[in-house]
Amino acid sequence: MPSVPAALSQAPAIRLYGKVDQAMLAEFLRQRAEAPADGPIVFELSTSGGDADMGRRIAQEIRAWRQGGAALYFLGKSYVYSAGVTVMAAFARERRFLTADCELLVHERRLRKTLQLDGPLHACMVQVKGVLAEIVSGQRLERAGFAELVQGSSLSLADLEARVRDCDWYVPAAEARELGLVGGIVG
Repeated sequence: MPSVPAALSQAPAIRLYGKVDQAMLAEFLRQRAEAPADGPIVFELSTSGGDADMGRRIAQEIRAWRQGGAALYFLGKSYVYSAGVTVMAAFARERRFLTADCELLVHERRLRKTLQLDGPLHACMVQVKGVLAEIVSGQRLERAGFAELVQGSSLSLADLEARVRDCDWYVPAAEARELGLVGGIVG
C-alpha cells in the first residue's frame, strides 16, 4: 500500500461540504483565491451529491489549476456521492485519498422531466427530439466522467458502466483503494 503523503497531514486549503450546486462553486472559487500559491494544496470534500453540471464545472477548475502546476491532493471525508465523484475524478488518481469511513456513490446521470405532447405532430416531434438530444448529451458527458474516474485503475470503463447500469454503486474506501480508484486511505 502506498504511503500517505505528508501534505495530507496539513490543514486543507479547500474545505467543501454539502450539496454540489452554485453555492458550492462560489465557495470553491472563494477558497481557491485564498489558497497558498506554492506548495501542495489539500482539497477536502464531503457531499451527498447534487447538480452534475456544477460538479463538472468545479472539476474543470481543478483541471485548469493542475495544468498551471499546482500540486493538488483530494481528501474525501465520510461520503462523496454522485456529483462529488465527478469532482474527485478531476484529481490525479494517485493523489486521491479517502478517510477509512468514506464511501463513494457512483451512478448514472439522472433525468426528471415531464413531456407533455399536445399539438401538431411536427411540433410534438421537435419536443421529443429535444429531450432525446438532452439524453444523448448527458450520456456522452457521463461516459467522459466515468473514463476519467477509472483511468489508471484496475476497473475498465465497460466494467464501471455495467456496475451502475441497473443500480447505484456504493464503494467503500477499502474497495476504492483495491480497485485503484484512489491512491490510498487516510486514518
